[in-house]
Amino acid sequence: MSDYQMTTLPNGVRILSEQMAGFSSAALGIWVATGSRAETASESGAAHFIEHMLFKDTSRSTAEEIAQRMDAIGGQINAFTTKECTCFYARALKSHLPEALDILCEMFFDAKFAEEDVQLERGVILEEIGMYQDDPSDLVSERLSAAVYKGSPLARPILGKRPTLEKMTGQWLKDYKNSHYLPGNVIVALAGSFDESILDDIAARFSVMAPGPAKKLKPAVYHPAVTLKKKATEQNHLMLSFPSIQADSPHRFTMQLLSSILGGGMSSRLFQEIREQRGLCYSIYAAGSCYADTGMFLLYTALNRDTEAQALTAIREVVRRFTEDGVTQAELDRAREQAKASVLMGLEANTAHMNHLARNVLNGTPIQTAEEIIASYDAITRQDVRDMAQETFDWSQMGFSAVGRVATEEQYRELLGM
Repeated sequence: MSDYQMTTLPNGVRILSEQMAGFSSAALGIWVATGSRAETASESGAAHFIEHMLFKDTSRSTAEEIAQRMDAIGGQINAFTTKECTCFYARALKSHLPEALDILCEMFFDAKFAEEDVQLERGVILEEIGMYQDDPSDLVSERLSAAVYKGSPLARPILGKRPTLEKMTGQWLKDYKNSHYLPGNVIVALAGSFDESILDDIAARFSVMAPGPAKKLKPAVYHPAVTLKKKATEQNHLMLSFPSIQADSPHRFTMQLLSSILGGGMSSRLFQEIREQRGLCYSIYAAGSCYADTGMFLLYTALNRDTEAQALTAIREVVRRFTEDGVTQAELDRAREQAKASVLMGLEANTAHMNHLARNVLNGTPIQTAEEIIASYDAITRQDVRDMAQETFDWSQMGFSAVGRVATEEQYRELLGM
């Protein structure tokens, strides 16, 4: 990764940019440090609803005209909402970047929030909610978060729920946006090939935002919990959680290698033992989920009801050996090379550079070069991984979620030694 520049406007908006030689396009993202976690219970789903509404009519253009303008320059535009941020981004050729910026800014600053659009998009979001509820792999994860973070906004789904969504009007959504899309929460990130004059244009457009006090997040505390959901599925979907590191932890590179060795690919411990050697499942993996002040380490599998008891016992044994005995040098070297390759190949795309710039600023972590990231991986030892495993896998703090033809809570607690 080459040098980047960061400018902070007087109102607090931060502009990040990185010129990339050899590229003919650029990726531009408007990031807002607000997501579902900033909502109260009665506001659940607002951030995601607003993301949808910014793709509808503005005072200047219809939604169809906006789509046609982007297609006319061969560009791409999209958005996403997470628990802690919302992002609107575009990718376009260098010569068309001013038009892509104009489209993004029109959406960002000038969305109409017309009531007819609200009614239409609410139906789309309710269909999206139904789609996720029909997918047991999504449902098992959502229910686990709701259980272990009960009492915190992190427990609520990003998409919201029908009762809260049905109360949201166009004016209410517009007011919510104005009270949360504050300049101190906004990052504009640009990476690729661009004329430097575009940075002046970005600064001029975002200087108009009036400063205001940022909303403080309610602290989230992880609690061990069990949640079961009966659903007519061919497989049972199971997920285990343990409290883990937060997004800005200096140990995040160690956690990534731990995750890779334990359940990150076909050579991982869980995949080899539970699937390849025992044939107990088709899908199994480990992953981390990090937030500003908390995090979870997750183990997931989907399998037949008749084999889940055997599989859970085997998973516990794999984790026990991993924690007690640590990892081999060969495992560590393999995971390290996978991570390094992922970094280098990922940063060959300007969209990845744009994401890298913004996410690190949002998380409060340094924006490292590829060489610095690789050095961070190279510095990790077998003892580092073992220490993190011993800190992470506290079975008294385990959360558990199951969706499918589930057993009783007592049976799962016995199997898992809870």
